[in-house]
Amino acid sequence: MVLMHSQILETPALVSSHQAWPDEAACEAAAIQLAAHPPLRQACIELEGPLGAGKTTFVRHLLRALGVTGRIKSPSYTIVEPYEPAGLPAWHFDFYRFSDPRELEEAGLRELFAAPGLKLVEWPQRARTWLPVPDLQLVIEPHVDGSRSVVLQAFTPRGKELLT
Repeated sequence: MVLMHSQILETPALVSSHQAWPDEAACEAAAIQLAAHPPLRQACIELEGPLGAGKTTFVRHLLRALGVTGRIKSPSYTIVEPYEPAGLPAWHFDFYRFSDPRELEEAGLRELFAAPGLKLVEWPQRARTWLPVPDLQLVIEPHVDGSRSVVLQAFTPRGKELLT
């Protein structure tokens, strides 16, 4: 049974961690560290934060660390961008432009979330009732000085493994 994201409020985080990213190099280092964990290849990771928080920047660093070459672009207009780092299916979703979760169903994306591979989701709050419970959630808070505070929360055993 796949838990839907609406149930996440009833499912407390198994493990949480706090990080400070003083600059983009720290963001990149966090992405490289996460990419080193094999369970990542089947994980669903949500990224939350306001516009300009660094969600897409983190995804770019993570995909590069997994071996993606070439251009890595934001899926703001395309909704999803597929990648194949070393034969690993990975999808980068951006639901910023969605206003109704039914739009997600109509877009036919449910199959991608059910398929094996890495799912990276920006603006998951636009699809709370539709998405499965994430393995890991990153909440990025930007600060005036350019630094970031990041809270990582694991909601599944796979997510816990990614944090430990």
